[in-house]
Amino acid sequence: MAIDHRVATGRLHLISRGIYAVGRPELTSDGRWMAAVLVCGDGAMLSHRSAAELWGIGYEPTGWIDVTVRRKCEIRRKGLKVRSRPSLDARCLTRRRGIPVTDPVQTLIDQATELTPLRLERAVNEADKLDLVDPETLRRALDDHPGEPGVKTLRTLLDRHAFRLSDSDLEVLFRPLAVAAGLPVPLTKHRLLDYEVDFDFPDHDLIVETDGLRYHRTPSQQARMAKRDQVHTAAGFRVLRFTHWQIAHAPDEVTGVLRRVRA
Repeated sequence: MAIDHRVATGRLHLISRGIYAVGRPELTSDGRWMAAVLVCGDGAMLSHRSAAELWGIGYEPTGWIDVTVRRKCEIRRKGLKVRSRPSLDARCLTRRRGIPVTDPVQTLIDQATELTPLRLERAVNEADKLDLVDPETLRRALDDHPGEPGVKTLRTLLDRHAFRLSDSDLEVLFRPLAVAAGLPVPLTKHRLLDYEVDFDFPDHDLIVETDGLRYHRTPSQQARMAKRDQVHTAAGFRVLRFTHWQIAHAPDEVTGVLRRVRA
């Protein structure tokens, strides 16, 4: 047979039954991933940490290759971790460098079942930086994956960073925290050195700024915020920043920082 002849002459190298490498037996990472998907047959795609590694977003090395198969099956191969997921939407399948793989949204959802919150946040940021999916689009896309493992964890992470209070709610919630820390009631929305600050404690040369919608900051917004902090710090003020989420959901944390600064 032609295949037997090519194997005998070293032009083909057997990787697995029906899967051959051309020219040399050594495989690149892409070659190993493609071979793993081919071994698993129709409806197979790279997923979980292996997919994250292919996309370059927040992966942790493992001793196996993760493959998802969109059909009922029980595939056992050394070096492979195969998941049977017949209910997985076909729209979650795409290709990268010719390799079938879960798209960035599905990959992050799957990563949310395995990564720590800090590493998951890093993966989201890396996906944004690589223009694979921005956090706002990712948050909306989660509505198309109801009840899927990982969605709740990922939604909690994204909601925390996109959380924003109204100005009135922010003032109502923050003032008692300042008083509990031993600080006087602050001036609100006060202008200082040509900039409006959220909370000003003039007797303590302390300014508190609050941040919401972190993921929506544009480079120009970030630059203006940095310049404002620099102007105030250079003038001898201490500048603290808290997120709206901290003020609403981690008040003890905010109070503790204020108390230490006051001391």
